[in-house]
Amino acid sequence: MTVTAAMVKELREKTGAGMMDCKKALAETNGDMEAAIDWLRAKGIAKADKKSGRTAAEGLIGITGSDNKAVVVEINSETDFVARNEAFQDLVRGVAEVAMGTDGSVEAVAAANYPATGKSVQDTVTDAVATIGENINLRRSAMLSVDDGVVASYIHNGVADGLGRLGVLVALKSTGDKAALNAIGRQVAMHVAATNPLAVRAEEVDAAVAERERNVFIEQSRESGKPDNIIEKMVEGRMRKFFEEVALLSQAFVINPDLTVAAAVKEAEATVGAPIEVVGMVRLMLGEGVEKEAGDFAAEVAAAAKG
Repeated sequence: MTVTAAMVKELREKTGAGMMDCKKALAETNGDMEAAIDWLRAKGIAKADKKSGRTAAEGLIGITGSDNKAVVVEINSETDFVARNEAFQDLVRGVAEVAMGTDGSVEAVAAANYPATGKSVQDTVTDAVATIGENINLRRSAMLSVDDGVVASYIHNGVADGLGRLGVLVALKSTGDKAALNAIGRQVAMHVAATNPLAVRAEEVDAAVAERERNVFIEQSRESGKPDNIIEKMVEGRMRKFFEEVALLSQAFVINPDLTVAAAVKEAEATVGAPIEVVGMVRLMLGEGVEKEAGDFAAEVAAAAKG
């Protein structure tokens, strides 16, 4: 029997499964709609994909690494309850370990082989949706590495070793003592967790972000009624302050506010025994940027009661 586009569309609407999965299901069942639905359910595809539209803003951040290389991944779930599930925690750990063998991009991690299943990470995550019963997705990942030095890490609100709600990596380049270097690196990572800097250095702040701030300062300064040359000086002063506040190295160090982060790192060189350069940072907060749906609790209860 020929599988038509209309049949694929109907099955997709009934199950929420992907177009190619629907086409395959119909081909496997000789176009029998009910049998195709059962085929998708048996494969776990319909159950998984039906949940794919539900907001997943909970879950876990996972970090793993060696001395000079580390990765951080974010895998989301719908509820915090799932984040306490051992199977889910094992999945996050496993994906982080797989990520170590990639360039750290989410595309590369998703396509990488997951040894425990023999499938890709993406397919393994999709299978977990059907098993765990919630929408789960690999949302973000990143890697930092240095030729000589350490990549220090910090997990905030940890639920298990290397797992929590906020993860930070800080890459330090140095030929000095690795243990001492990791100690100052962890302190800087804790600082990054607390202050969320936009970049390591002022010149690395995104140009579009800086321009937007400059335009706001110009408009605010114009309200003063002062001449353009004075306004220009006012704006430059405010931009200097802006960069001091958002660039990691110029921020007041949370562990010792009498020092900037740059000064604290410089001071640590005496213990490390060599110059230290902060070459990178990554900060992932769970659910950051995900727009959570405002749920109607009464409606949810009513829907659950109807089955």
